[in-house]
Amino acid sequence: MNKMPEFRRYGSAPFRVAVVHGGPGAAGEMAPVARMLSSVFGVIEPMQTADSVRGQVDELARALEAGAGCPAILVGFSWGAWLGFLTAARHPSLVRKLIVIGAGPFEEAYAASIHAVRMERLSEREREEAESLMHRMADPSRPDEIETFARLGALLGRADTFDPLDTRPDETTFRPDIFRSVWPEAAAMRKNGTLLEAARRIRCPVVAIHGNFDPHPAEGVRVPLSRVLSDFRFLLLESCGHKPWVERRAAEGFFRNLREEIA
Repeated sequence: MNKMPEFRRYGSAPFRVAVVHGGPGAAGEMAPVARMLSSVFGVIEPMQTADSVRGQVDELARALEAGAGCPAILVGFSWGAWLGFLTAARHPSLVRKLIVIGAGPFEEAYAASIHAVRMERLSEREREEAESLMHRMADPSRPDEIETFARLGALLGRADTFDPLDTRPDETTFRPDIFRSVWPEAAAMRKNGTLLEAARRIRCPVVAIHGNFDPHPAEGVRVPLSRVLSDFRFLLLESCGHKPWVERRAAEGFFRNLREEIA
């Protein structure tokens, strides 16, 4: 029997918006977005805990059924953008609109440069540390695996950001075990084309919001999705990295665009 999906609620009913975190294995990172939206909309923030792509799709669908007024508007960040696509394709009656932020490229050819761009933006010392952390991540028996995952995320986050605001520490719960289980499966779906094939089955409107400084190339989202979606718009934010809500020059415009798209 499937356990009850975990989610937080923000604002007041009706809860018609769901924010979906990235990672995989970074539950809670969308809390700042949920809080900002909750002054206008009722929002749920599902916590993904399943250890497979199909498991996370079904878990998100159950969270929408249990906590949101469906069909809901899905706002997915990074991995959560892909998860939103896969969920809307499998459970179309649950999703009224899909808004994706900082999505990874939907075709393998566009993904080749991501690691190199990130490493170029780090200092030599940071690059050496990042490579060491990636090597350590491969060993699930290490007692410090959560700290390793969090530190690697912080380093890559530095490379992903254009001009960060001074923000309080986020509320992310890091689960490297989920990342190791889900990400290789998701990456294989991009490589063999099943990820983009799922996008072809989307019937709801889709809006992509992307920063021009995001190491995940904007063209890897705009070009494939423009080709396969009948109702698609792409918004490029200037002076903005992977996570728009932490960007000094882009956060205000990002939230304005996001509220308009939800409304």
